[in-house]
Amino acid sequence: QAQLVESGGGLVQAGGSLKLSCSASGFIFRTAAMAWYRQTPGKPREWVASIESWGGSNYKDFVRGRFTITRDDANNMLYLQMNDLKPEDTAVYYCNLFRQTRNWGRGTQVTVSL
Repeated sequence: QAQLVESGGGLVQAGGSLKLSCSASGFIFRTAAMAWYRQTPGKPREWVASIESWGGSNYKDFVRGRFTITRDDANNMLYLQMNDLKPEDTAVYYCNLFRQTRNWGRGTQVTVSL
């Protein structure tokens, strides 16, 4: 059974940076396209960025140029480097497989203050 554990969130001022981490287990990570998602209260979870097994990445327009998704297949880890954070980036961030999501983890809270 897939297990996904997110970490690295916190409180940061606008313009600051955070790096999120995701530890994955229970499936063959190196062959999986992975993604980061985020959710704010009262809104559906939305896709933020994804990375294919071969390394190609894609981003939602509102984070392109500010966020970078990377993966470490040797350690089954997924990362999201977030720079130039904005208050509207405040959300709970989740990692999961891309296209075929598995059980969701608890996520990690990111709060960006003015």
